[in-house]
Amino acid sequence: MHGDLAYENRPSPSCHIPYANTSRGVATVVSSMKNKTCWLLSAVAIASLGAGCKKKKEDGGGGAGTATAGTGSTPPTGGSVTLNASGATFQKAAQEVTIEAFTKVNKNIKVNYGSGGSGKGRQDFADQVVDFACSDAPYKEADVAKVKGGEFFYIPNVLGAITVSYNVDGVDKLNLSGETLAKIFQREIKKWNDPAIAADNAGAKLPDADIVVARRSDGSGTTENFTKFLEGAAGAAWKLKSGSTVEWPADTQAGNGNGGVAQIVKSTKGAVGYVDLSDAKASGLKWAAVKNPAGKFVMPTAEAVSAAADGIEVKDNLIFSALNAKGDAAYPITAQSWCMAYAKQTDKAKGEAVKAYFKFMVTDAQKLLPEIDFAPIPKSLQDKALAQIDKIQVP
Repeated sequence: MHGDLAYENRPSPSCHIPYANTSRGVATVVSSMKNKTCWLLSAVAIASLGAGCKKKKEDGGGGAGTATAGTGSTPPTGGSVTLNASGATFQKAAQEVTIEAFTKVNKNIKVNYGSGGSGKGRQDFADQVVDFACSDAPYKEADVAKVKGGEFFYIPNVLGAITVSYNVDGVDKLNLSGETLAKIFQREIKKWNDPAIAADNAGAKLPDADIVVARRSDGSGTTENFTKFLEGAAGAAWKLKSGSTVEWPADTQAGNGNGGVAQIVKSTKGAVGYVDLSDAKASGLKWAAVKNPAGKFVMPTAEAVSAAADGIEVKDNLIFSALNAKGDAAYPITAQSWCMAYAKQTDKAKGEAVKAYFKFMVTDAQKLLPEIDFAPIPKSLQDKALAQIDKIQVP
């Protein structure tokens, strides 16, 4: 029910307790009473409801319709609301902790997030089969006109590291430059003791073992960010271009989602793949330090991601890139992710719920991100995100 809260109790066809609307502290009798007993029961019912409302007011409210702490947003009052969303596997863990925290204080709102990849999220959003979607990469300019719901906003909500995870016996520490990575993922380097890898790891004992490349099978924002990093870091050495999908060599292994790539790396000797830090850590993988523009080999950590975020340049539509950021401490494969919402909502209850959830996502939920190896967005970006959310129109 999308209207006011309503309570109904009907013990028998012959005697109806009143249907009472109490959202404004008023009980309205809408059923007729057939005898004195019914009148007595009705009076008791209304009195009980009135007392309950008074106590709730004295206690400061709570439960469904409670304003989210720290956001200044008031979720829709009334019956339950369900939001369905899809998108990036990169931010799956971030969505899970955000949804859990949000629904604890907004019990009348349910949020479902399907992590089918950024490409699927963008397509679902464009086709209006979800209420919002999340992606690690924005739409291509030519595809914006295909978004059926009209104008929409990009709301940045998470920053995180894309690791280069590997499974090589006897190698617990590994350095890799952008050019070396480009040659590995193009299958130009096929052995772990190749001179190019050895040059990045002076004095390390590297095995004469075959390299198995693991990459995404689905349209992926993680793939887009990883390949854009290689374009910037390796220059002409990277020949496969960038995008949510690229023409990978035939002898690479494909996994669905970050979890699928992580599973290939974990179960395959000699494997290497690009996986978000949260999934890599959950899978117990090892990962390399990657050379940044300052010439430093940096491990993927929440702190190194925050260092990369310090120098980002944000466009008016809140699109930006944290890849190949300047600074000695910056991790160079730092990815950003957004969630997208339509500027003009068509359903009042869902529109209010979307705004409430998005405000929670960029405020209260930010403090939860370091616990799952993501970094919160900078305060200046948070303020811009909140200003965009305020522009969302609800009927």
